Amino acid sequence: MNAIYARNLTKTYGGGANALEKLDLEVEEGRVFGFLGPNGAGKTTTVKLLTGLLAPTEGECAVLGRSPQREPEEVHRACGVMTETARLYSHLSGLENLVFYATLYGMKKQEATERGSGLLKKLGIFSARDKKAGAYSTGMLQRLSLARALVARPRVLFLDEPTSGLDPESAQTVNRLIAEQAAEGATVFLCTHQLRYAQDLCDEYGIIDHGHLLARGSLAAMSREIGLKTYAGVRVGASCRPEGFEAHGGWWRTVLEEEEAMPHILQRLVQSGVPIYEAQIIRPTLEDVYFSYIKREEDAE
Repeated sequence: MNAIYARNLTKTYGGGANALEKLDLEVEEGRVFGFLGPNGAGKTTTVKLLTGLLAPTEGECAVLGRSPQREPEEVHRACGVMTETARLYSHLSGLENLVFYATLYGMKKQEATERGSGLLKKLGIFSARDKKAGAYSTGMLQRLSLARALVARPRVLFLDEPTSGLDPESAQTVNRLIAEQAAEGATVFLCTHQLRYAQDLCDEYGIIDHGHLLARGSLAAMSREIGLKTYAGVRVGASCRPEGFEAHGGWWRTVLEEEEAMPHILQRLVQSGVPIYEAQIIRPTLEDVYFSYIKREEDAE
């Protein structure tokens, strides 16, 4: 079953400018979907449409088979949403914020307190549980906002730049918690431009720019579609020039049509007397794929 569905989804603001144009999208349940694009690309507009905060100009969408426009309460009950702007009550403590939101979803106060405390511990801010949220630092508010999105155990998570403004250690903690939710069966729709984090977390990706979806699929599938190659890479003796290889970034590399061929390539080098100090398969990164699609779009304009 698709957790998230959109067909021909379009949002036009005043003046006729399309913030989102004819978006077709399907995300299966239990997947971690990375929605990638620069600021202003249409990521936040998409989340607002999928969660019912905006109505589409054209097209339709559904979350767990329900329309955010026709069945907003059912969609809201199933979703946890974290936006770049934390929506928290500054006069309540961190834990009180979580308990309040959890009870809105029907959770008993004791269960909400235990659930909220557990999330604060995992996110490293349990010691500030009784401090007013208005006294939290930006990074603490970011983590508290994530805890709020998770507290009611949502089936679908919409996360907009969850690691923005966090130090590397805190960002790693957040990513571990997101991965935990996915392992427990939640669907995660992750909006970000932090590509290295996204590559570690996500199963599939969508790349959006100027309201247009440029690509969707796994990293391997998008790499093939955009024409990026996988290489066999080796480090060899200083005086060696392996036949059929080119020098690139401190490695000697050759195109690897099938990864199963890697042992045969290494065996051939060894048999020809080439001393191999290190070997690896060099695959396109998410950054490689992302910027290739963005460049192709710019070149086409």
